Amino acid sequence: MTRPDAPASPPSTATQVRLLRVESDRAGQRLDNFLMAHLKGAPRSLIYKIIRSGQVRVDGGRGKPERKLVEGEEVRIPPLRLAQPGDEAPPPRSLLAALEAAIVFEDDRLLALNKPSGLASHGGSGIRHGAIESLRALRPGQSLELVHRLDRDTSGLLVIAKKRSALRQLQALLREDHGAGIEKRYLALLAGRMPDGTMRVDAPLHVGLRSGGERHVQVRDDGKPSMSHFRVLERRGGHSYCEVRIDTGRTHQIRVHAAHIGHPVAGDDKYGDADINRRLRDKAGQKRLFLHAASLRFSLDEGRRDYLLDAPLAEDLREVLDRLG
Repeated sequence: MTRPDAPASPPSTATQVRLLRVESDRAGQRLDNFLMAHLKGAPRSLIYKIIRSGQVRVDGGRGKPERKLVEGEEVRIPPLRLAQPGDEAPPPRSLLAALEAAIVFEDDRLLALNKPSGLASHGGSGIRHGAIESLRALRPGQSLELVHRLDRDTSGLLVIAKKRSALRQLQALLREDHGAGIEKRYLALLAGRMPDGTMRVDAPLHVGLRSGGERHVQVRDDGKPSMSHFRVLERRGGHSYCEVRIDTGRTHQIRVHAAHIGHPVAGDDKYGDADINRRLRDKAGQKRLFLHAASLRFSLDEGRRDYLLDAPLAEDLREVLDRLG
């Protein structure tokens, strides 16, 4: 197959300093997401750069990316040079078709996607098209916002809000008791034989950065409270197919907790066992992290509207289980 010539760099346009008042429908939104909504086409890496360098000001002061905005605050956006809308290459049609087929639930307020492994939740850091950018290309004109994120290598449920009211409610549930307002259930293959029954792992997690900006999470006393519950469903080929429920939603939580108890997630090349991963590739054809976000349960409208969202286990992971016998 021949490769097309590289496209010329898209033309850009310089913006002026902008002062934006936070309206009521944006109250509670993170600063980075607020900027993404107002700087169409800006890469996420640029958004973080201008925040961390102090070029973005909230009521005259510096803010962190995760800062929740308050109605009436004034956000200063510095002059930027951005690609003009429509100049960037759109997501491949094959990706858009795959995402359309991966939608497992939709109503007037929410859309739930069974995200494939290998697809980032959002673009940035060299990733042009994440799930949210691709969904926006699939549904032009709709207001779509990520409710939460999944690791790039984790498959399963990714929830997108179609209305700001739903996004605010879900963000409040995620903040409630460190995320206990949403019941989160995962499926994972853990290396070795886990004890029968349910094992509770209560171990604080600290997120650090390695050279190059790579995140690395460790169990540390000064970390944030983190709770996971592992329950064996089946034994497969000397390993443990488990249901995992998490009370908190920390970065890499399941992967680090599993490694902490001596049963890392199969296929985890960051926190796992390289020898076991190699044997699973040879024996069962496992080529990626065996971790799947299977279900989410929550209520909106002060408990009057219940949601139970499910995403079937990805076919490649089902095949691994079948080969392990």
